[in-house]
Amino acid sequence: MSAPLPTSDFRLPTPRTYAILGTGALGGFYGARLQQAGCEVHFLLRSDYEQVQQHGLVVESIDGDFTLPQVKAYRTVQEMPTCDVVVVALKTTQNHLLPELLPPIVKPTGVVLVLQNGWGIETQVAELVGSDRVMGGLCFLCSNKVGPGHIRHLDYGQITLADYAADYAPCGITDRLKQIASDFEQAGIAIELAEDLLIARWKKLMWNIPFNGLSVVLNATTDAMMAHPQTRSLAKSLMQEVQAGCTACARFLSGSDRSISSDFIDTMLDYTAKMKPYRTSMKIDYDAGQPLEVEAIVGNPLRMAQQAGLELPQMTMLYQQLTFLAAQQSS
Repeated sequence: MSAPLPTSDFRLPTPRTYAILGTGALGGFYGARLQQAGCEVHFLLRSDYEQVQQHGLVVESIDGDFTLPQVKAYRTVQEMPTCDVVVVALKTTQNHLLPELLPPIVKPTGVVLVLQNGWGIETQVAELVGSDRVMGGLCFLCSNKVGPGHIRHLDYGQITLADYAADYAPCGITDRLKQIASDFEQAGIAIELAEDLLIARWKKLMWNIPFNGLSVVLNATTDAMMAHPQTRSLAKSLMQEVQAGCTACARFLSGSDRSISSDFIDTMLDYTAKMKPYRTSMKIDYDAGQPLEVEAIVGNPLRMAQQAGLELPQMTMLYQQLTFLAAQQSS
């Protein structure tokens, strides 16, 4: 493990180099926007490598379509240079690969920015690179990969950035957060800086748990769920359980009173009602017969709440339903 660096006075170099692990709907979109804005970006690809190597990346976006005819594309991390910021945009179902992917490409003074859904991901990454070299990012993005090297951005795009510390202790707004935020903002991405990654993570779970989960169980898009009063009510009940889980988690890990305002639930419901009809990432994976991120998005936070002594019955039922569907699909 690399030696920890003091987060408070750790400044990244200017300009910064970026590596994108997972050039899909999320990593491909943000990486392409960073390169379009002038950043040096290196993309790890698997099945799309030949297409992207020859033809670049194509982004259809509500903010304006663009093509990057040439990108720095690689099939393995061994071919990639070390970078200042390594963006983890893989599905969490591939996180077993991180021990081989991360060490070769993170500079000794670099950081890992985790742009993944779920709970506890930063802790796993910290075991590989040191807890003072990890940041979390929560993306509110409607984007799909519609073909090899072809991304369609439908709506939103903002990211909440926060620094990580052991047991998700609040870190405040650090210099390196501001530096990385400035790169994304230069690329036209709205950024919110958060002092507390624990709260930021559970806020994202407040959307991901009900809407990713219910979209699979109910075979529905967001607009259909929001248009049905009973389903909207069910989503709100799940959000309230996530809210309670956040409070219990904070008390268990640090003994502190940290919570999400009830107003945030209504805000998320309003955002979702105004979204263009959207098939969630978990629904896309389910329809394509791909592994589902059930454990990271639902299982891990549920177990965290139970460890803190809190039972969440509706989230438990959703988890049981999703694990059944995932098992049926893989059998």
